[in-house]
Amino acid sequence: MTETLFGGPTLPPAYPERAAWGTAPKLRAWQQEALDRYLASSPRDFLAVATPGAGKTTFALRIASTLIDSGAVNRVTIVAPTDHLKRQWADAAAKVGIAIDPNFKNSDGQHGRGFIGVAVTYAQVASKPLLHRAKTEAARTLVILDEIHHGGEALSWGDGLREAFDPAVRRLSLTGTPFRSDTSPIPFVEYAEDRDGIRRSKADYTYGYGNALRDHVVRPVMFMAYSGQMRWRTSAGEEMAASLGEAAVTKDITSHAWRTALNPAGEWIPAVLAGADRRLSEVRRTVPDAGGLVIATDHEDARAYAGQLKKITGESPTVILSDDAKASSKIEEFSAGDKRWMVAVRMVSEGVDVPRLSVGVYATSTSTPLFFAQAVGRFVRARKRGETASVFLPSVPQLMALANSMEMERDHALDRPEKEDGDGLFNPEDSLMDEANREEKASDSLTKGKFEALDSRASFDRVLFDGGEFGTGGEVGSDDEMDFLGIPGLLDAEQVGTLLRQRQHEQLNRKNRKAPAADAQQVPAVPDHRMLMDLRNELAKNVAAWAARTGTPHGVVHTKLRTVCGGPPVAQANEEQLKSRLRKLQDWFVGRK
Repeated sequence: MTETLFGGPTLPPAYPERAAWGTAPKLRAWQQEALDRYLASSPRDFLAVATPGAGKTTFALRIASTLIDSGAVNRVTIVAPTDHLKRQWADAAAKVGIAIDPNFKNSDGQHGRGFIGVAVTYAQVASKPLLHRAKTEAARTLVILDEIHHGGEALSWGDGLREAFDPAVRRLSLTGTPFRSDTSPIPFVEYAEDRDGIRRSKADYTYGYGNALRDHVVRPVMFMAYSGQMRWRTSAGEEMAASLGEAAVTKDITSHAWRTALNPAGEWIPAVLAGADRRLSEVRRTVPDAGGLVIATDHEDARAYAGQLKKITGESPTVILSDDAKASSKIEEFSAGDKRWMVAVRMVSEGVDVPRLSVGVYATSTSTPLFFAQAVGRFVRARKRGETASVFLPSVPQLMALANSMEMERDHALDRPEKEDGDGLFNPEDSLMDEANREEKASDSLTKGKFEALDSRASFDRVLFDGGEFGTGGEVGSDDEMDFLGIPGLLDAEQVGTLLRQRQHEQLNRKNRKAPAADAQQVPAVPDHRMLMDLRNELAKNVAAWAARTGTPHGVVHTKLRTVCGGPPVAQANEEQLKSRLRKLQDWFVGRK
């Protein structure tokens, strides 16, 4: 086995755009290290956890080629979440000389002549496990389980996988998100008990987003968060209003404000789409074929967002709907072309490979860690050094927490109490997320019927990057927004961080220059309670960000601010005292490298 097993010149591992998907002839450092570990022990089961975009397909196909060449296996079965991914795997395998049949149906009994194996879906295996067991027993079979976390999403699926592939001589499990929102065990994954008595998944090799970012294997991601004022009517006929992402509100109010923002009839989503398109134009100055993806909640919203993008760009975007028989061909056509935008309903959140996607709009109310990680994974695949990714999203606490923890590595944990949700990572209802990702159920229409969105206004909130938060907020179209939308599209992670700190410093200087004029105005005799509430909310957001970044408890941060700036607790502080604490926090953010 040589470094040029797949033919052609050897390629630097940071530039996969020069090779077809899954077929880079020279392995990246992590792939080679994982391969060496695999070959050293020749295990029956092996779990590789690698961040989306890192190159799991190339790694798996190299193992398959090695085992076939050595005679250890003479049949390959690839299990993937979707039909589109079956074809992607078959195409990638064909380019390295492995003939895989992605069109095999359970009713066929045997795969087509000339093929060494098949690509099937998890649902396909679960519906006829004994058929696949017979095929597995009939040959020395390598089973590649792509995105293996799907194997735990239903008892029948897990049982079906065990039944079908228990006789396999080798099983290679792959995932980019090694955690689930429920506690269903994943087949063929080893669990080890930790000091707290919790059984956690044990990977044989792990390559996280942080490591991939340092190796320039994936792009740095900037999260562009937008807030704004929302107004809606409840099912009881009561009109309500709230600021998107406001800290001092209930979960129900946050949820309704979020859905109001995503309503196509309001002004929030068109403003965010326009901002995302301006960002895409900036990126295309240096990356001419860069594309954008809007992830919508359902078909109705997807079509409406597509119409709004056509008004903004003059070009009809590609629309991908789960019930469209031509969905796969549309994705492939978009990937190979240079159209600006694609709009999809959730199904594109996992596994689909469109390397030119650079700008995303997270226009769905799904907020599980699994879905969020897979959605962001569509934008991080690096083609050449310096490409950046930008994801636009609503400024709500759930998404802000997920965006701030992009580099956190998690294992799948069993034995957790059902009510454990303090870290925002576990909720019993979240186990339904994968089902919603496959197809839109009537639940969408039911949740939409609980309230009526009246109107929405968007405002730029902040940028989240590398655990830090930048920007002082601003109106849509303002210099404060354009400072960040205009960041060049080719920068490495360190350059992005430096430029974000610089832009933040410039914004603070602009506000400070305007401050004397504001101070000259007469102070009202009666405090403005709305302004005080806004300042408290803004302070709470910044304290939360600083706490997440430094690992310092919120209360300790508030106490430190009171010590440095003086004044009473937040609830009793006046306008100037709250502004003083905000300025001090901003100084800390700017000064921390």
